[in-house]
Amino acid sequence: MAGRGSRLRPHTLTIPKPLIPIAGKPIVHRLVEDIAKVLNDKIEEIAFIIHESFGKEVEENLIAIAGKLGSKATIYYQNEALGTAHAILCAQESMKGPIVVAYADTLFRADFNLEKNADSVIWVKQVDDPSAFGVVQLNEKNEITDFVEKPKSFVSDLAIIGIYYFKSGENLKSELQFLLDNNIIKGGEYQLTDALENMKQKGLRFVPGKVDEWMDCGNKDVTVDTNTRMLNFLESENQNYIADNIVIENSTIIKPCYIGNNVILKNAVIGPNVSLGEHSKVENAKIKNSLIQTHATIRNAELDNAMIGNFATYDGNHVNISIGDYSILS
Repeated sequence: MAGRGSRLRPHTLTIPKPLIPIAGKPIVHRLVEDIAKVLNDKIEEIAFIIHESFGKEVEENLIAIAGKLGSKATIYYQNEALGTAHAILCAQESMKGPIVVAYADTLFRADFNLEKNADSVIWVKQVDDPSAFGVVQLNEKNEITDFVEKPKSFVSDLAIIGIYYFKSGENLKSELQFLLDNNIIKGGEYQLTDALENMKQKGLRFVPGKVDEWMDCGNKDVTVDTNTRMLNFLESENQNYIADNIVIENSTIIKPCYIGNNVILKNAVIGPNVSLGEHSKVENAKIKNSLIQTHATIRNAELDNAMIGNFATYDGNHVNISIGDYSILS
C-alpha cells in the first residue's frame, strides 16, 4: 500500500487510499478481516508495506488495525515505485511459513475453502472483459497453467484480483530476490507475475480461489459504488451500523446506511446507501448513494454519488460532488 492513490484525489492528498473508510471501516481493515475469514486460521503477523512519508499517525492506525485482529503489526517502507515484486520483498523479514499477499485497495466477498496443500492459491473473479486484466488459464484438474496479462484475444475470463496465498514465504522470497539480482524488469518495474511464472516452471502447483464479488476502490465513482455494495452486503448479514447516540430532528434514515457516533440530523433524509462518519452534521439536505467521512458539515444540499472528506463543509446545489478533507464549498 505504498502508493498514494492519485486517481482518488483529493481524498488521498491527506490519507493513503487503504485508510479511506468503506461503510465506516478502513478499506485495509475490511480486507484483512475478509482474508481472515477465508483462511479460517489465526493471523500471527500483518506486514504493512507503505511509503515512509505516510507518517506516524498512519502507522499507528495500521498497528491498531492489526491489534484488533489479535495480530502483531510490522511496518516496512517502499519509498521508490519499483513494482510489485520489489514492494513485497521489502517485507522479506516477515516472509516465513504460509503467507498471504494482498494489494490493499481491493475488497471481495468469497465463500471457498482455501486449499492449503497447494503451493499457491491465487484469488480470481470471472469478469466480462478479460482484456483489461491479468488472467489465469486452468487445466482439467483446476490447476493454473498460464498467466496472461491483458489478453488481446480471449484465453480466459478469470481475472487475478491481487490476493495470493503461498505455502512457503521463504520460497517466494527467493524467487523475488532472483528477479532483483538478475535485473528482470518489465515496464521499468519488477513484477510479481515473473516470479509466479518461474515458480510454475519449476513444477509448483497453483490453484484458483474464486471470489463471488470483487470491489475496486480506484477512483471516486467506483469507491462510492463499493461503499454502496458493502452496505448492502452488511444489511443482508444484519451488520449495518447506526449509532445509538445520534441526534435526529424531523429526519429520516433509509437503510442500508452506516451512521457514525455523534451525528446530528436536522430536516434531513439520509439513504439509501450512505456512509456518514462520526461527528458529522446534516441540515436541510437529502443524501443518497454517497460516502461522507468524519466531522463533515452539509447544509441545503441534495447529494447523489457524492464523496466528501473529513472536516469538510458543503452548502450548495451540486448533486454529484467530490471534495477532500478540510475543504469548504458554499
